[in-house]
Amino acid sequence: MVLCKLSLAFVCLLSLALVHPSYAKNSPQDYLNAHNAARAQVGVGPMTWDNNIAAYARRYANLRKHDCNLIHSNGPYGENLAKGSGSFTGTDGVNLWIGEKPYYNYNSNSCVRGKDCLHYTQVIWRNSTRLGCARVQCTNNNWWFVICSYDPRGNYIGQRPY
Repeated sequence: MVLCKLSLAFVCLLSLALVHPSYAKNSPQDYLNAHNAARAQVGVGPMTWDNNIAAYARRYANLRKHDCNLIHSNGPYGENLAKGSGSFTGTDGVNLWIGEKPYYNYNSNSCVRGKDCLHYTQVIWRNSTRLGCARVQCTNNNWWFVICSYDPRGNYIGQRPY
């Protein structure tokens, strides 16, 4: 009986060990932490997680998992997309967008010539206060597709993100 309980405890522990790493850096709190750290650096308030927006992101990610193409949904939300291979996490995707920070010139409210910064400005857009993200593994190449949706959307021409 003791051996059976020990075996069951070991199987449960092993199951948790196998499940937990796949969730690491992909939880709602992980997405929020990455976004809110970047927002705090420029004095913008934190975002909150929205399950309805996350469900929208999940539905769209599932539509893209067959090809992993970075095609925007053209839906009701602001949107950032990323993809990566190996152990690419949702937080890795957010960090790619935040990595565009050096290419944003606040004084001219524009991106450095030849560089993209609009993913970064969406992350820090002051009026975007609700967030939902999703990550799926692509079936055509085993890469990962990451989407974050923002409400209200940002990146309005002529407006500063903060």
